Amino acid sequence: MIPHDVHLHIGSLLFEGLDQIDLAGPFEVLSRLPNATYRIYGKTASPVRDLKGLRLTPDATLAEAPPLDVLHVPGGHGQEALMEDAQVLGWIRQQASSACSIFSVCTGALICGAAGLLKGRRATTHWSAFHLLPFFGAIPVNERVVVDGAFVFAAGVTAGIDGALRLAAELRGEEVAQAIQLYMAYAPEPPFNSGTPETAPPAILAEARRSALAITEQREQTARRIAAKLGIVAPAADNV
Repeated sequence: MIPHDVHLHIGSLLFEGLDQIDLAGPFEVLSRLPNATYRIYGKTASPVRDLKGLRLTPDATLAEAPPLDVLHVPGGHGQEALMEDAQVLGWIRQQASSACSIFSVCTGALICGAAGLLKGRRATTHWSAFHLLPFFGAIPVNERVVVDGAFVFAAGVTAGIDGALRLAAELRGEEVAQAIQLYMAYAPEPPFNSGTPETAPPAILAEARRSALAITEQREQTARRIAAKLGIVAPAADNV
């Protein structure tokens, strides 16, 4: 836990085509931490739209960000456009080098992987991209939240809330995290038990995989290119 009198600078990466819950879920938690400043940073100051069209505006540009204590990298289909973006990847590497916590949600883990941050780390990501983690040198762990040293990885979308609460406890203590959870009335009771591939009905899972096939194949092609750049032996096609 970091002493409460130490001010925390928390920053999230904003980009076109992210999944807004990957951003907004953790924001709901981490923006309530005492003695902390939470800002959102984009390549430019222009608004972007999430993958369903929600308009979001950064507080400042990447170049204007101070050294961050907590770096938050969300995911979403727009992650693909950043996988070989030298400016964004360089910014992530620079911020991660001095941050006390690096927090990825969903396919934000793949962006961190493209920045070379996953080698030898236990990690998780969205179920549709989980098999791609070894392309970045990561050790896949099929859990909702995975902590590896300074890194916190949350699996798909809503897992970002769970990961943020875990991170809040690490930063400011369990009582602070519990108070935030209570304020949010975060006590999920989903009406269906289809939130993971293991529990979803087979027909629902098959349709979800079919729907995600195009982006999944695109992500694998990108992951193979990055694996070659990172000097990582990519898994054979029949292993993923």
